[in-house]
Amino acid sequence: MRFSIRLNNDLPAQQYITLAQAAENAGFDQFWVSNDLFLRSAAVILPAVAQATSRIQIGSCIFNPYTIHPAEIAMFAATMDELSGNRFNLGLAAGAAEFLKWVGIEQARPLKMMRETIAVIRGLQRGERVSFEGDCLKWSGEAYLRFTAPRLTPIYLGAMSEGMLRLAGEVCDGALPLLFPPEHYFGVKPLIDEGMRRRDARLAKSFDFAACIWVSIDADGAAARRVLAQKVAYYGHALSPLIYERLGLQQADFLPIEHALMVERDEPKALGMVTDKMLRIGIVGAAADLVARLRPLIEAGVEHISFGPPLGPDPLKAIELLGREVLPQLGSA
Repeated sequence: MRFSIRLNNDLPAQQYITLAQAAENAGFDQFWVSNDLFLRSAAVILPAVAQATSRIQIGSCIFNPYTIHPAEIAMFAATMDELSGNRFNLGLAAGAAEFLKWVGIEQARPLKMMRETIAVIRGLQRGERVSFEGDCLKWSGEAYLRFTAPRLTPIYLGAMSEGMLRLAGEVCDGALPLLFPPEHYFGVKPLIDEGMRRRDARLAKSFDFAACIWVSIDADGAAARRVLAQKVAYYGHALSPLIYERLGLQQADFLPIEHALMVERDEPKALGMVTDKMLRIGIVGAAADLVARLRPLIEAGVEHISFGPPLGPDPLKAIELLGREVLPQLGSA
């Protein structure tokens, strides 16, 4: 079994160092930080984490090629591997169209953009002159890294749609699918497997399926519920149709919450509109609740559980609790 921690980039920068060190000490294998618009920059946080840890793998979840150019993504990935001793994992995705609208960016042809982005990053890291004439990217022969990349950085795709899930299995080293709710795994896995059947023989046969879930763990049930409700209120309107279908909800159910939170800036009102059905997106409760809800995934063959934000009212306490009470049980399941 493999276990990882994922965090949004909404915490004070110094806190990520403390949390990464705690995750490393607790036995986690990977530590991922998101790069959502207008929050802290993962491009600053991740190098700091690399220098403060020695074993744990570090990843971006995610960078998108619309707000960061693929050439700069390739530069960052190779430099992170230099800095960390090849401990970096590059999490990519097309980003959320709802958030890209904030800065006037149209998410044009996301599936094609991701396929081309992955191809050019791999070419650059192989030391090639990436003369490329694609549908989205058009590069000259002057597109090449002026230094030697330490390796081909593992690429994980943050996939939610059917097409992206298939693409992850076809061309990537791993996937970061959001399992909202955790039971969504049973709809996601066949799509990744379909992509794996089209996989290039030159790619590694091994594939890291990180089952990405949201958890909020604490002895205080009300406090645990509140912090998960905050995440649901912020991100609920930007999920994929597949997730809404699995939850038995629609995007329209989340739009009044989005308006209350982001337009009216009335968080109490927004949180009051988050229902128990919406909270099924993640898992709230004590360690035993997490183990009970996740055991069917382990029994179905999941080999990597990725615990995501908010983790709990106190993320440090939650990481320590997960390491002490949840990982041993799931690892031996």
